[in-house]
Amino acid sequence: MSAAKSNGALRVGSRLGKYRLQKRLGSGAFATVYSAVDTLLGVRVALKLPSPELVSADLIEEFRREARLTMELDHPNILPIRDATFIDDHFVIISPLGKRTLDDRLKKRIGFENAFEILSQLLDAVAYAHDAGVIHCDIKPENILLFEDNQVRLADFGIAKAVQKTISSSGTGTVGYMAPEQAMGQPSTRSDVFSIGLLAFRMFAGQWPEYPFDWPFPGAAKLRRRAHPDLIAVIQKSVAFKPMQRYRDATVMQKDWEKSRLKAIRFARRK
Repeated sequence: MSAAKSNGALRVGSRLGKYRLQKRLGSGAFATVYSAVDTLLGVRVALKLPSPELVSADLIEEFRREARLTMELDHPNILPIRDATFIDDHFVIISPLGKRTLDDRLKKRIGFENAFEILSQLLDAVAYAHDAGVIHCDIKPENILLFEDNQVRLADFGIAKAVQKTISSSGTGTVGYMAPEQAMGQPSTRSDVFSIGLLAFRMFAGQWPEYPFDWPFPGAAKLRRRAHPDLIAVIQKSVAFKPMQRYRDATVMQKDWEKSRLKAIRFARRK
């Protein structure tokens, strides 16, 4: 049975090759993600389908280049790509299925220690990638997946940059989550650090910082109530407007983050 379509979109309940679509998980400017069942193996997976109008020979070639770099990133906190292929004329990227995205989880309050652990695992993933010479360029809640046993996995290595490069000829990410220099098409490991810092501020202070990113951000009073000064110092350094004033990469940031762990948790438990 071929995939059923409606206005170019796939219908939940239809088949795409051996996969039966169960739910549309999200849709963005570049792609739509579905949960699906592999009807041969009986396992659930995530299917990411770039928008058909974006799929071209240039995109496929750029994705191959990015995928070769990132598929060697064997780390428990990085979402692996199981396969990338054409099925029924759709370009499909197959990966493990998480319980939810961090974007979904942020709709409810997250306890301090849980937030600290999510960010610790994210830093571990990005530090590993940076040590391997890979920059993510699109760290945001939608690309952070939460699995069973509180495991965090960073997704979208490869396809986001492939799409962005073929469309805009730059490595820019998602507006609202990226460093100022990245918006100008000059991303670096320091840009990923900035995005992690923005996310850390959001998780502890409860609101997103906005351009022009002048410290202290709105919501800093809540951050001071929840976070130890050592942890705040790490966050503040990571979101410095000038790249050279930030941590060089996630590996360096991770060291200071872990140094703050005991004081940060004790401070959060003091009441």
